[in-house]
Amino acid sequence: MPNCKFDNPTLCDQRHIKELETLADIARTLSSKSQQEEVLLEVIDVLEKSRSVKRGTLMLLTADGRELRVEAVKDLKVRQAEGAAYRRGEGITGQVLESGELRVVPLVSDEPRFKGRLHGRSDEKLSFICVPIMVENETVGTLSVDCDARPLPELNELARFLSIVATMIANDVSARRTSRMEREVLESENLRLRTEMMEKFQPENMIGNSHLMHEVYTRIHQVSASDTTVLIRGESGTGKELVAAAIHYSSGRAKKPFVKVNCAALNENLLESELFGHEKGAFTGALQTRIGRVQEAEGGTLFLDEIGDFSPTTQVKLLRVLQERTYERVGSNELRKANVRIIAATNADLETAILENQFRQDLFYRINVFPIHLPALRARRDDILTLTNFFVKKYAKQMAVEIRRVSTPAINMLMAYHWPGNVRELENTIEYAVLMGREDGVIHGHDLPPTLQTPVAIAATGSNQHTLKARVAMLERDLIVDSLKRHKGTISAAARELGITERMVRYKIQKLDIDYETLFKKRRKKKTPTRK
Repeated sequence: MPNCKFDNPTLCDQRHIKELETLADIARTLSSKSQQEEVLLEVIDVLEKSRSVKRGTLMLLTADGRELRVEAVKDLKVRQAEGAAYRRGEGITGQVLESGELRVVPLVSDEPRFKGRLHGRSDEKLSFICVPIMVENETVGTLSVDCDARPLPELNELARFLSIVATMIANDVSARRTSRMEREVLESENLRLRTEMMEKFQPENMIGNSHLMHEVYTRIHQVSASDTTVLIRGESGTGKELVAAAIHYSSGRAKKPFVKVNCAALNENLLESELFGHEKGAFTGALQTRIGRVQEAEGGTLFLDEIGDFSPTTQVKLLRVLQERTYERVGSNELRKANVRIIAATNADLETAILENQFRQDLFYRINVFPIHLPALRARRDDILTLTNFFVKKYAKQMAVEIRRVSTPAINMLMAYHWPGNVRELENTIEYAVLMGREDGVIHGHDLPPTLQTPVAIAATGSNQHTLKARVAMLERDLIVDSLKRHKGTISAAARELGITERMVRYKIQKLDIDYETLFKKRRKKKTPTRK
């Protein structure tokens, strides 16, 4: 036990016992699982109650290492106050941060370097103690208290005690920072791996970053390595053939044929011949033997699009291929082996077709082994701009024209449209728009097909009437905004380009409700003065 120079031994023993009890309380507090701020507030509360101090304040260094910020203090106003910070060398607290040595101020009113920035103090006689919080010989924070003015030996004894508390806090802060850094590293690594996996799973022939499409990519990855039969479901134009191709070219059959059959394009007799082939003379017009698509796909994948249009007879024969992997050509009794993987697709409601006896239930169970649902474009609007940019580049290259951008009104119309034809309709729309917008290199709202010139779509551009006047206003607004964007908001330059006066441009900005302030003016944020 250290010698007590300012008191008798009995009182000294009592003081040190109380110190040990206080340190034990602080240790228990720091060992709790609470949040750091809550723990440090409890530490300050223990200090103030057991050591007759007040305005206990714990400050920690910011991440950039430039200044100390309040981490824990009982006064809520101090925690929320702006400018509640100290830079290195600024005031007594800043000096402790800079030097890493404790400071004792016997009388605050006699210390000219004392800033008193955080707390409001009256004319009472106060002493101030500030000790550093050190982690690996580096100051990461400070712990400071006020107390009634007292002799320097007592202040030094209190400073010694606060240094022990600061060391305990330093260990807690270090452990929490290490834990937080490890967690951040793990989260960052997890995010990187997830991104890599998503990129790995995403087929090269498919576009879309929405969560719905990532689910599709995951399903493709899960089934590609096997020979499991797949049923792709979704509306027309969603890209079912692309999914089938992605599965085939990611599988072990990638070097073998990928054969596609559109079941809706052929009648019952032709479809059976198309699938299984026929012998010479099997029916009128069968002038020679012909192999079917099943045989063409030997060793590879057979993609049956719109399988819901199969006739009952063809369904039975297809069921035999799926169950026994055998088939017969039309007009032949020879049984042939079929080493093919079947991928089917449909936009029909097969469950309803089963209830209406239009589709065999046993066939449905055979093809629905691994279903993949493709979402409609309206359900994944986040992908519309990505797809638009892709198709713009594709058709601009095909037509050997330069399309610099798609105007804001045109984007609004694309986003407002409901896309009944899904991605196929969007592709056709962009092909049309590239053709119409090749003169000035910009796709405007009026360059889009008539099907998009709906009241809802026009309203998305700022007009609210499906009239000639509204169309003209939309065109004017489009041209003025594009010109202002090209000239970085300079009205005089836009007026010269458009061939009108500056006054007319300003008038049109107001009349057409163009938000010039938001789009073009740079606003400077006023800096809040720091209290000293």
